[in-house]
Amino acid sequence: MQVTRQYADKFLALMFAFGMSLLFALPANAIMATETLTIMTGTGQHHFEVEIARTDEEQARGLMGRRYMPVDRGMIFDYPVVQPVSMWMDNTFIPLDMLFVGADGRVVRIAEKTEPMSRRYIPSGAPVRAVIELNAGTVARIGAKIGDKIDIPFIKAQ
Repeated sequence: MQVTRQYADKFLALMFAFGMSLLFALPANAIMATETLTIMTGTGQHHFEVEIARTDEEQARGLMGRRYMPVDRGMIFDYPVVQPVSMWMDNTFIPLDMLFVGADGRVVRIAEKTEPMSRRYIPSGAPVRAVIELNAGTVARIGAKIGDKIDIPFIKAQ
């Protein structure tokens, strides 16, 4: 098969544009700190490596634009001031389970299988210290319930 110079140039330009889009998309998420958290449920201890969204920019971006997240990964939104919060799934392709965590490190609300790409608000229903986002289906898989303890260094369950 003979490829003309014109098609080869178009292909290279397309590949360059795609590569540059990945280059600019990855570093924003890659710089977030990660920690291991443990969710203690009636079925045992479940460990996840989570990215920590602390700044307004990190929290606004969250998991937007991602199309995949490993089963043992997630994100935690750290709110140093305990407050009611609302989340949404705008520009988020992955269906998620959300665990809203009170100041005492216990789950106060769970939102399962949130709708990707939705602008519908998902309220905490109570003042929270953090929100944990995991792949949809994780809550059912690990048997998480309201009142379960979360162990992460910046929130100590009592």
